[in-house]
Amino acid sequence: MLEPLPLGKGAIDEATKRIDVIGFLCPIPIAKTREALTVMDTGEVLEVWADDPETLHDMPILLQRINATLLSVETDAGEYRYLIKAGDAT
Repeated sequence: MLEPLPLGKGAIDEATKRIDVIGFLCPIPIAKTREALTVMDTGEVLEVWADDPETLHDMPILLQRINATLLSVETDAGEYRYLIKAGDAT
């Protein structure tokens, strides 16, 4: 599910990796996000696409626990796009 992004794709240039967890209910989107961030270097940006509204509550909690930074959340037609900066593993 974790895929590197090519450069030069417009709005997603700032993300270095992407996961798509559309169709999955929590806790799967949160678990997959944690899994992806653990293999990323500090400062890399993960783009996460989800459609479970529970992620709006759970994602910030996860990121605080693992020292990652939520850069932005966008919503469109029931889908959520998160941009997350990987932090130092603690």
